[in-house]
Amino acid sequence: MPVRPIRIFGDPVLKTVSAPIGEIDDRIRGLVDDLVDSVRVPGRAGVAAAQIGVNLRAFSYNVDGVVGYILNPELVEVSGEVEKIDEGCLSVPDLWFKTPRYSYAKVRGIDLDGDELVIEGSGLLAQALQHEMDHLDGFVYLDKLDKPERREAMRQVRESTWF
Repeated sequence: MPVRPIRIFGDPVLKTVSAPIGEIDDRIRGLVDDLVDSVRVPGRAGVAAAQIGVNLRAFSYNVDGVVGYILNPELVEVSGEVEKIDEGCLSVPDLWFKTPRYSYAKVRGIDLDGDELVIEGSGLLAQALQHEMDHLDGFVYLDKLDKPERREAMRQVRESTWF
């Protein structure tokens, strides 16, 4: 399956809450193939379905050489210290801001067979899980910034060549 183009900040799909996946059919299997192919591009830690224009609750991840996906994920646990971590987003190209994230995250969902799938971790994986869950809930990481940082981020977005 192909690497799908990434939707850029300003696209309404990125601000829309993603719908749950019902029946797992060939269309959903194709979506997972596209998500996994799209996240394998070097430098990518995660791709949410919304980022490739599909308003369904699914994302792929690529952290520390482990590539996977999850359907209908729910963020079931976060813990540890909230730290401001440098974060970027494929949908907000070339901009990085310190974003508050918990040091541990756990999501629960299903795989293509409908079996329960749990993904949990700390560090970059925790950050990626929280980031991708935000996409499924209609948020981009800029929405998580403190007011002064968000103001600066929006200024940089407006001045970017891609906006």
